[in-house]
Amino acid sequence: MSASLTLATTEHLDRLDALVAAFHVEEGITMTPEARRSGIAPLLEGIPHGAAYLIGPARAPIGYVVVSFGWSLEFGGLDGFLDELYVRPGVRGRGIASETLQALPRALAGAGLKALHLEVDRTAPDKHRLYARAGFRERPHYMLMTRRF
Repeated sequence: MSASLTLATTEHLDRLDALVAAFHVEEGITMTPEARRSGIAPLLEGIPHGAAYLIGPARAPIGYVVVSFGWSLEFGGLDGFLDELYVRPGVRGRGIASETLQALPRALAGAGLKALHLEVDRTAPDKHRLYARAGFRERPHYMLMTRRF
């Protein structure tokens, strides 16, 4: 099984939407199908604020990863936030997420990305280990804070 990445385009909307819906069910994220598709579609149309990649064969993807982009003075330019990473339950435990986390920075470095950030559940040590193996580190004295609008 390969974690090859394919930049998702409008032709992938239905496949990506099904994967995102499955991930949201697992994570308890509730939103209408219309709202979910409205969030996905601009990524596939090439907005500069983010990108979605299919993991595995584009015709039958086994997962996806979404990155949103920002600008950081601290990191010296373009940075990214790993918004969602999902691998189908039936193929988990085969190193696909690890392989994806190794391939993603290579795919994004060509665009000038200086840093990639992520948010992880404090109570999920298996995910902490996965991200640590991929080179992600906690930033002492920092925590993610959010304000919704």
